[in-house]
Amino acid sequence: MKTYSKMNPIKILRIFAIALLLTSCSKDDYKLGSEIEPHLRFNFLVTSANIPLEYPAVSSMLIPKDTYANSSVKTLKVPVALSTRSLKSAVTANFSAVSSTGDNESFTVNPVNQLVFEGSKLTDTIFVSFDKRWAANQSITLKLETVSDPEIHIGNLNTTYPNDTFKIDLTAITTNYTFPVNQLVIKGEVGETVDFKVNFPNGFFPSEIENTSIFKFQNGFEYSLTHDDFGDNRSSITYHLTLLEDIQNDDARYESKITLVNIPNYNATGSINLTIVKPIKSPRDVQSYPASKFTDPTNAFYLTYGEHWFNNNGNCTWQTFNALTFPVVVTKDNENAILYSDKGTPNPNDDVYHDAFKIGFNVASGTNTVNSFGLKRWFSNESNAAAISPGFNITSALEFFPANGNSKTQGTVLVIPQDITIGSSASNTHVIAISGDGTYKEISAGLYEISFELKLTNDKLFGGTVSTQYRMYNNRVYPKPAALSIPCPKEVTL
Repeated sequence: MKTYSKMNPIKILRIFAIALLLTSCSKDDYKLGSEIEPHLRFNFLVTSANIPLEYPAVSSMLIPKDTYANSSVKTLKVPVALSTRSLKSAVTANFSAVSSTGDNESFTVNPVNQLVFEGSKLTDTIFVSFDKRWAANQSITLKLETVSDPEIHIGNLNTTYPNDTFKIDLTAITTNYTFPVNQLVIKGEVGETVDFKVNFPNGFFPSEIENTSIFKFQNGFEYSLTHDDFGDNRSSITYHLTLLEDIQNDDARYESKITLVNIPNYNATGSINLTIVKPIKSPRDVQSYPASKFTDPTNAFYLTYGEHWFNNNGNCTWQTFNALTFPVVVTKDNENAILYSDKGTPNPNDDVYHDAFKIGFNVASGTNTVNSFGLKRWFSNESNAAAISPGFNITSALEFFPANGNSKTQGTVLVIPQDITIGSSASNTHVIAISGDGTYKEISAGLYEISFELKLTNDKLFGGTVSTQYRMYNNRVYPKPAALSIPCPKEVTL
């Protein structure tokens, strides 16, 4: 009597699957067993986000591509893989690179046309770098041509996905840049150097960057700026900022800002501002309230009075000006807020707070302008309309830093670095960066003097940066400043 054992259903399915695999694969596809028929092919892998996976990174879940749409100007790395056991001697393979437009000068291939495989090194890489912007609808085709060992098959061991050619479709280029960080803290020592990068996510062409300014500046201190050679790295540029002056006053905060600007073919995106800061070490006591010495919120026509060292008919003299001066209104949670008025109500929501350390210059109402820093003397043909020349109204202009953080009679003052706009008409305006610093002190009972340097920067108007000395007072009666033995600016025509 014969006996029969029951066949496990899962085992039956496995046997059926193996049989199906054997019948569906020809000898041209795979060699079963321990031996692999040697073959050479492009092994370009991309992630689900369409980002190339660069060798030696590998993934068994990804299928090699035979085309790639490239919009980046960074060097593209195209790996070529040889499937075999370790080599006893070196194998070389030749390839070609052809542009669809016939323009082979817009890109460089390295190595030029030959790959090398030896020992356990079974992958070599073709580096395609781009030297200039390519033509619309251009493509580059790489093709494996010959191999030194005739036993090695060129392409995969199937006819469906041979991967013996690789096509790079050059699509529309998007080039932009950004700062990877938005603030640097410095010690304030002359000669101090800090480095920062500008990142180019899709790369850049050095010829388009090297003679173009990609920054605008609001400088609260003097420094120089250099950068590393571009080299072969097209992902970022490293800049070196070197401090040219000593700014170690613990009672003052110094700040400069570098902003990325749009230029032809490049857009500033993401983080576009980098602030370089020398912070305050001495905390400021709002009760010192230096702003109150130069403002009177009960008087909409309160003036501060000033003089600046300026050219007058060919001679440098102190020349007077005045400006309507106001406190800077802030919210209760501002770190420099001090209560000005509760409006006589128990409701805290209508309380008015002022910045204890800042003042500004503005009109009480209307659309005209005041003469902040006597700037109207700097220009001829200027407009007095705020819509055209809003820079004559500087609503947050000076910031005070009391000595030791709490002095009620003296300290350091900074011109708040910012861009102002001044013009003669709506079609003729100029953006001017202002900055500066100095000191303030009570020079007699109730009379306060601010002594500082004001810097104005605009290449078209001034050819760079110009500066002069200022004195400002909280009373129209003050001692005339002594003459200086320094040059002075001249009026410029807008």
